[in-house]
Amino acid sequence: MYLQTKSSKLINCCRSLKYSFFIFSLAAAPPAQAICDNTDSTIDVICERVSDTWQQGENDFYLPFHAHHLRSAYSDERIDSFREENWGLGYGRSRYDESGNWDGLYVMGFMDSNSKPEYFLGYSHQWIWGERERLHAGLGYTAFLTARSSILHYTPVPGILPVASINYNRVSLNATYVPGGGDFGNIIFFWSRIGF
Repeated sequence: MYLQTKSSKLINCCRSLKYSFFIFSLAAAPPAQAICDNTDSTIDVICERVSDTWQQGENDFYLPFHAHHLRSAYSDERIDSFREENWGLGYGRSRYDESGNWDGLYVMGFMDSNSKPEYFLGYSHQWIWGERERLHAGLGYTAFLTARSSILHYTPVPGILPVASINYNRVSLNATYVPGGGDFGNIIFFWSRIGF
């Protein structure tokens, strides 16, 4: 029974990831560039960054692996109920812009703290310090849509979070802080990104 439940959850997670990949590819397809005007407006700059990242970027494999719940924000009993090893998978496209900063588009699926699938579709920008072929660090933000069972039963919800990374060539360790209060958030979420 336990294995049947686990395999059923994995199958549902893979199906949902398949649909997320499809939506991701439609959203960032080459015709997106046609809607970007050549002005200096914020919308057009973002549109061009997203389009250029998709078209000129390289492939990335995402591996979410840990969600650390701040011990000061939850009781020991509540911490024990959380799943903190939240393994999952993702795909993205990324590039370094003319200033040496990093832009990325991604879709990720992983098990949330309550052992239910969660999905992310987003864009990230990081200002980079150091040579990108060697050890370098990044600091920036991600703007995303997320869908999880505990938020309106998988209704996509937008968000913006800070992101920090330590990178060596095309391999990176990333983290973000999810603020919260009461009985939610206050999480440091970790994932790896590997270029291929």
